[in-house]
Amino acid sequence: MELPTSFTDYTCALLGDEDYAKLETVLGQEQPVSIRLNKLKIDSEKAINDQLNRVPWCTSGFYLQGRLTFTFDPMFHAGCYYVQEASSMFVEQALNQYVGEDPVVMLDLCAAPGGKSTHVCSILPEGSLLVANEVMRNRSQILAENLAKWGYPGVIVTNNDPADFSLLEDFFDVILTDVPCSGEGMFRKDPVAVSEWSSENVEVCWQRQRRIISDIWPCLKPGGLLIYSTCTYNTKENEENIRWIRDEFDAEILPLIVPEDWNIMGNLLPDENFPVYRFLPYMTKGEGFFLAVLRKSDTSSTIEDLNSAFVKTLVSSKGRKPQRKGVKTPGISKEQLLVLRKWLFMPDNYEFMVNVNSVSAFPNTYFTELSTLQTSLRIVQAGVKLAELKGKDWIPDHALSVSLALRPDAFPCEEVTYEQAITYLRKEAVVLSDTASRGIVLLTYKKIPIGFVKNIGNRANNLYPQEWRIRSGYLPETVKIIMND
Repeated sequence: MELPTSFTDYTCALLGDEDYAKLETVLGQEQPVSIRLNKLKIDSEKAINDQLNRVPWCTSGFYLQGRLTFTFDPMFHAGCYYVQEASSMFVEQALNQYVGEDPVVMLDLCAAPGGKSTHVCSILPEGSLLVANEVMRNRSQILAENLAKWGYPGVIVTNNDPADFSLLEDFFDVILTDVPCSGEGMFRKDPVAVSEWSSENVEVCWQRQRRIISDIWPCLKPGGLLIYSTCTYNTKENEENIRWIRDEFDAEILPLIVPEDWNIMGNLLPDENFPVYRFLPYMTKGEGFFLAVLRKSDTSSTIEDLNSAFVKTLVSSKGRKPQRKGVKTPGISKEQLLVLRKWLFMPDNYEFMVNVNSVSAFPNTYFTELSTLQTSLRIVQAGVKLAELKGKDWIPDHALSVSLALRPDAFPCEEVTYEQAITYLRKEAVVLSDTASRGIVLLTYKKIPIGFVKNIGNRANNLYPQEWRIRSGYLPETVKIIMND
């Protein structure tokens, strides 16, 4: 790999000749492959091969022995796991160590394609709300798809610039800013990152990162957490920005408990020792990554409150209760609504929202927050898309089939073979057994829901989303499946 001369000079000066030589060597080697299991859907202890090594800083993360054909694994499409770079799973440590047991409202500001957002859904306290944002419209659709597959219902996907959040003062308990960066940590994973790198772009990046933080900082509640991360090595986009946030906003930089054998490097700024966490691929099994955790000062608190907060270093919100009862569903009859309610596990926990020819279910605990967000943001999806109106019938949406909000016995189920599952995921006609129920049927693979069909007897009409279908015509002769039976 031919690295830019200016990158070599700067990084060699930063790490020293010996360590830079190690970095350069490892960048020429094959990158590790890792996945993170969806513990909301499967038992990781039973599902994974015993020979796979765990990612030390992530309870549901595993290293694979090589890259597999994920496209042809139905469990991947069902949201049972996410293919994610191991170093970025370290976000779990920040949330586990500083978020309490009470539900929180969290923003993942730069969320696409959804690795960290799906991870957050698995580790936030039960009943929390995640707002996952992406500024690029096409990438926000990919984000919505991945979050739908993950199945957590308490999610709002938005498509906005960070400046659009400016009216939401003191709104979020936690904000994750995985800010756009120069991508030095992705050199081994993405050769394009090497060709696009320049010292001028580093200058553009650190200034843009500060603009993003300035835009979003007022949205963080007093005492709230800001998790700052990049996938780059230099101090301009990392330590120097953390120092700037500390000085500009009077923020407290928080330490994390990190075992020494994880080999995570700390602060590289001369004369500074505030806690930061840098992953280098010759020291840890993963790509380049940087993370720091900051807490917004609580200027409205009394001295006693501040002392108490210093002792208890956990962000928590008061126990939440539903803020409104009943449903607002213009355009849908009571009879139709009763049918839709039967599709949901604990339907009283949801508000039903009709938009033209579709209906979604959203956790009523956060309906006030959703209403506030709708006044200033572009909402891509809120909660679970439940059904679409086709003719006179409400047809269940695919998002419901892979959602944790689905009541297990809401639809008759039909277990399918691997070949049938791939046929379904290609959006092709599926033939079910003679004993299969007529009408809407939920297909399962290894007892995990993969989607709906409408069985009419001689064939089953495929209800899988056209835009999500497997497009590749190639099917490997041997497909390695990650999950055990």
